[in-house]
Amino acid sequence: MINTIRQVPSKVLNRRSTNTLEAEREQFDKVQCTSISKAISSSEAPVKEKHARRIILGTHHEKGAFTFWSYAIGLPLPSSSIISWKFCHVVHKILRDGHPNVLQDCMRHQSNIREMGSLWGHLHDKYGQLVAIYSSLLINKMNFHAKRTQFPGNLEMQDEELEKAAGTDINYVFQLTVDLFDYLSCELKLAETVFRQLNTSIAVSQTSSGQCRLSPMIQVIQDCSHLYHYIVKLLFKLHACLPVETLQGHRERFHDQFHSLKNFFNRARDMLYFKRLIQIPKLPDSPPNFLRASALAEHVKPVVVMSDEVPDDEEPEALIEVTSAPQTQQQNVVDMFDQAFGPPSNGFDDRDVQIDNLKREVEMLRAELERIKSEAQRYITQLKSQINSLEAELEEQRTQKQKALVENEQLRMELESLRRQRAEGESQLGQVLEAEKRAQATEQRYNKLKDKHNDLVSSHAELLRKSADTSKMLSATQQSQEEVARTKQQLAFEVEQVKQASEMKIEEQNVQLERLRRELEASRAELSHIQSTLQSSEQSGQKLSSMLGGLQEEEGVLRKKLAQQEAELCSLKSEVQQSQSSLQQEKERSSRELGELQGRLREKSSQEDLLQQKLLDEQFRLLQGTVAEAENIIQDAVARLDDPLHIRCTSSPDYLICRAEATLGSIDSVQRGHAEYLKNMGDAGSLVRPLTQFAHLTADTIVNGSATAHLAPTDHADKLTDSCRDCGNVSLQFLKDMKSKQSLARASPAAIKLIIEKILQLGKDLRPKSMDFNQEELGDMVDKEMAATSAAIEEAVRRIEEMMNQARKDSSGVKLEVNERILNSCTNLMKAIHLLVMASTELQREIVDSGRGAATQKEFYAKNSRWTEGLISASKAVGWGATQMVESADKVVLHTGKYEELIVCSHEIAASTAQLVAASKVKADLHSKKLTKLQQASRHVNDMAANVVASTKSGQEQIEDKDTMDFSGMSLIKLRKEEMESQVKVLELETQLQGERMRLGDLRKKHYELAGVCDFSPEEAVLVKEAPASLMANKPSILKKPPLAQKPTMPPKNNNQLNIDDGLYKAHFRH
Repeated sequence: MINTIRQVPSKVLNRRSTNTLEAEREQFDKVQCTSISKAISSSEAPVKEKHARRIILGTHHEKGAFTFWSYAIGLPLPSSSIISWKFCHVVHKILRDGHPNVLQDCMRHQSNIREMGSLWGHLHDKYGQLVAIYSSLLINKMNFHAKRTQFPGNLEMQDEELEKAAGTDINYVFQLTVDLFDYLSCELKLAETVFRQLNTSIAVSQTSSGQCRLSPMIQVIQDCSHLYHYIVKLLFKLHACLPVETLQGHRERFHDQFHSLKNFFNRARDMLYFKRLIQIPKLPDSPPNFLRASALAEHVKPVVVMSDEVPDDEEPEALIEVTSAPQTQQQNVVDMFDQAFGPPSNGFDDRDVQIDNLKREVEMLRAELERIKSEAQRYITQLKSQINSLEAELEEQRTQKQKALVENEQLRMELESLRRQRAEGESQLGQVLEAEKRAQATEQRYNKLKDKHNDLVSSHAELLRKSADTSKMLSATQQSQEEVARTKQQLAFEVEQVKQASEMKIEEQNVQLERLRRELEASRAELSHIQSTLQSSEQSGQKLSSMLGGLQEEEGVLRKKLAQQEAELCSLKSEVQQSQSSLQQEKERSSRELGELQGRLREKSSQEDLLQQKLLDEQFRLLQGTVAEAENIIQDAVARLDDPLHIRCTSSPDYLICRAEATLGSIDSVQRGHAEYLKNMGDAGSLVRPLTQFAHLTADTIVNGSATAHLAPTDHADKLTDSCRDCGNVSLQFLKDMKSKQSLARASPAAIKLIIEKILQLGKDLRPKSMDFNQEELGDMVDKEMAATSAAIEEAVRRIEEMMNQARKDSSGVKLEVNERILNSCTNLMKAIHLLVMASTELQREIVDSGRGAATQKEFYAKNSRWTEGLISASKAVGWGATQMVESADKVVLHTGKYEELIVCSHEIAASTAQLVAASKVKADLHSKKLTKLQQASRHVNDMAANVVASTKSGQEQIEDKDTMDFSGMSLIKLRKEEMESQVKVLELETQLQGERMRLGDLRKKHYELAGVCDFSPEEAVLVKEAPASLMANKPSILKKPPLAQKPTMPPKNNNQLNIDDGLYKAHFRH
């Protein structure tokens, strides 16, 4: 029984373990809640490391951040910017050092972080600005690690792991580098904002408020060091595979971030707060030279070393709570056993049977558990083998891919060598052709020698025949010996000449052939002459016989020489044949080598064609990616047209014209790039850049066209909206044609250009009508109009004084009193207006001097032509109002006018001066003393105008006779009749009043349409309406204007000011 009690049943142990787990969970939640509440508090002090450490250990304990977010959601983040700042710091810490599953839990609450950043970004609070930037950094960090799962949260990787994560796909490496650039930009932006808010002195880092801002910079420094190292590694890899021009933008962006990061590290290194917590690395003086591959060996990885020093306000704590209460635990086990099975008894009961049954169940469950474990282990082994095989295949694929890259490089080198061999083969082919030409020349010389030899043989045969004829003639002529002796001497001399001639002909061969023929003809003639002489003389026969013998000997000598010449000709012929055979062999060998070279050249040409086709496909895919992105941009812009939130967005016609003109320029660039791409489809860069610019500018034109239509008249708004929608549809159709190779050639943006020109014309139609003078004359016009206004006011004062003197002469009593009061109030009003004009002139000079910079006054007025035209218009209105008031006062004094005209003139002058104040106030500094003086003068003008109205009304009441009605003698019926007639007259007057109000409303609409009030800024519109509204408030309630006669109102815009550079409105969108 004791053994049975000692062997506690598994169910009881399970209950005990369950209770223990619940207690541990409760203790864990309590510790986490305390740590979170203390770490993220409203006190302006840095987050204590021990609280942050407990939160990080909690994420490893529960393998996630579920508990953290369950408490963090209840924090008052929208009400305190310091709490939001500390919350972002803690989230950054757990993303870096927490469990890997923290990333998934944080991704579920990404919208909460984004809403918090957006909320504080709209508020003017120092910590609020930091919270907005920090939340953007956290969102970027979460998106990056969710997309690039190979990078851990703390960004600590070996170089081999980085190479494995980057892979061999150069496009993936390119995009990874861009993501790392964006990541580093967010980190540097937060650091720059924090340092901008802090004083540059070293003592700032020792205050609690300074440390509260600086404490997250430790994580930023750790992230930046790793990001900088990875970017350098990847940029060297990109420069080894891509052209230098392609990576120009990457190098420029890296140089900017390098200088920012170096400045950040140097400033942080000088602060005392960081010196005892972290060791910040030093960056080189100049960025790495990516154009030189050997510079990679000079790169040193920046290493951040965290200090082991514990801050003064923190104490080491035990991470595990150890309790020594074994007796209490044993007592608890016994109590739990008694509660479950009751107290033990000496006799036998059912608990032993239950214990046995439970033991058997435990054994069965253990066997089942072992079976499940073995099966799971078998599955794990299979999965590991599959993983190993897949990893081996992946490694093999990587090696094959690397081999393919190496073979590609080798093929490229072979192609270059083949091109050089091809050039050498062409030079050898030229040498072969020259050898063939030389052989042909040698063959021609041989043919000429052969012809000359045949001629010599024929001439020798002819001589032999002539010699035989001569011997016959000599045999017949033996009659005269004396004559024969003389002829013999002569013949010997001639034969000697013939012998010499023949020898010269044989030696020279090519030169003396014709001469030999002539000598042979001469000898033939001589022989014929000898024959005639031999016939005449028979006595010379003996001498002729002896001479014949000599001739025969000489003939033998000539035959020997001829045989020698024939032998020489045969040797020459054999030499020529040998040279021909050698040339033929050389020609055949050259032809064989040329054939081999041509075969290799054809093979390399086919490989070059394949590479060229691959290049064309890559360029076309690059173009398709650009076209797809352009489609998304334009589709987003077209979708804005039907977005209800876009109705609140407004823009000005001037900005629309500026965007439309830029779009027309981009369309011309697209047309040129399209033509160049069709000529050379191996280079899509000439079309990709203009196409990207075209998409952004077209979308900008569509969005600003729709925003401009929101303030345009109905007809123009409908036309402008339809044109923007047509522009989007036609642009999408153009981009659709650019997607296919079949329709690429016929794709043309001409239709888009027509629609943009239509939008441009509509924008020009919506612009207000400008004055009829050149912008170069605006500066002179402002001075002239202000001088003319001052002159008109002074003339009005002079005329009022003349009228007052004349009234004193012509009137007396009540009329003189009324006239003097009215004229005095008009004089005071004119003087107040004169002071207002002088104050406005001084303020304008201050505006021009502060805003023109190095430009002249006329250039400033010409540059801000719209503002200048408003000043000119307001000055003219003031001068005109003063003139009209003098004329109305003159009529009232002479009793030819109405008092109402004087009241209306007062109202008009007040409105004109308010317009002048508004036009002057647009570009003035809010803290300018001259602006305050101008506003005081404006209020003084309003008071004087009210004084004129009051004087006019009181004078009108004094002069006009008021007849009192006599009701005596009127019966009830007559009174009723008079009452009805009075009601009829009242109704008639009300009808006339309603008609006049309608007419007044139409006149005001037309006035604002012609004056271009729609293009005034919100400040001008509000200030122009202030003075009339204040004056109209003094009128009786019966004169309240109906809705149709109200001035057209403009929707208020926030943060919309005139551009100092060009005086135009920018498009401000509100969502």
